[in-house]
Amino acid sequence: MRPALFTPVLLLASLLAAGCDQLGIESASAIAARREADGKAIGGACRHAGRAIEDCYVLNRRADRAAIYAGWREMNEYMVENKLQAVVPQIQAETQVAATRIEPGTEAEEKPAAKPGGEKAEEKPADKSAATEPRKRRAPP
Repeated sequence: MRPALFTPVLLLASLLAAGCDQLGIESASAIAARREADGKAIGGACRHAGRAIEDCYVLNRRADRAAIYAGWREMNEYMVENKLQAVVPQIQAETQVAATRIEPGTEAEEKPAAKPGGEKAEEKPADKSAATEPRKRRAPP
């Protein structure tokens, strides 16, 4: 490129780069600050609800652990200073319900029970007649 053409192109590129914040594009530092603030809020909420820090980590796997701990610790200090009690959650957490479900492929999955003497129990089909009879077709309207 010629030096006379290079200067305006460079100025235009710098103006476009400076306007990224106005376009709604977040910088890496803004994203990191938001994630840290979210983690602190999660940690503070967990402590206020009386949850252990380990439970908070399990319930919020995507959040930053250091930020969760910082929020939990700040809320703990605040509650101790002001002699506040933890608020007991009134709604059962979805994760407690999900933890009781059996996932496919785990050892806890139901298997046919064995009969005494080492024989395996036979699995009964739900409906034999449905498997042997041909399906009836409806007449077109």
